[in-house]
Amino acid sequence: MSEEGTITIKKQDLWKYSTFVLLAMLVIGGIYIYSGKGTTGNIVNTNPTAPTAPTEPSKVSASIDDDAVLGNKNAKVTIIEFSDYQCPFCERFWSQTLPEIKKEYIDTGKVKFVYRDFPLESIHPMALPAAIATECAKKKGGDDAFWKMHDKIFENQDSLSVDNLKKWAKELGFDISSCLDNQETLSEVKKDMSDAQAAGTRGTPYFVINDKPLSGAQPFSAFKQVIDAEL
Repeated sequence: MSEEGTITIKKQDLWKYSTFVLLAMLVIGGIYIYSGKGTTGNIVNTNPTAPTAPTEPSKVSASIDDDAVLGNKNAKVTIIEFSDYQCPFCERFWSQTLPEIKKEYIDTGKVKFVYRDFPLESIHPMALPAAIATECAKKKGGDDAFWKMHDKIFENQDSLSVDNLKKWAKELGFDISSCLDNQETLSEVKKDMSDAQAAGTRGTPYFVINDKPLSGAQPFSAFKQVIDAEL
């Protein structure tokens, strides 16, 4: 201590003390941050809520174009399906839900059903050839041939190949080999894909029921609710 009553610290000791103080401040600050408090004293949310999925629009626009129709063409309700022949959820709809819709609404003339193509080429390499094949069948034998080929493909989804597509078509009574090899119906499939995107399709299956969208392999009850409201 000096004569004036002040504390005198040697230069070499000053460095030591300042280093000690700095370390102490870092430790205290780290404990403060780790405790989960911000500068306002509120608890920091370390587990934020996941973003909410986009809300399904209440109304979309989609036409049947010139695609195959199943059921009464003058039915009050129209169901348009945008689908992929290699999609397992599309197969689930075809095998589990469509038969119920057909029995209660299509066969009774209340609903017409339209299949439109939306092959997800990046994950389903056989979806596009299958779509071209069904359109080739329609070109050869009309709507009836289309639906027979449509059903044949979903029945044998695990065995999809170009050779099998040609084989199945022959078993049904028509030759699509040249049409499939030359991709003669590709423009029809591409038109469906473009319309699907315009209608808000983000995945398959995707349905438009009298301009009301419905996504995914929904149970029969979900379709029934929308159909009955339209009827």
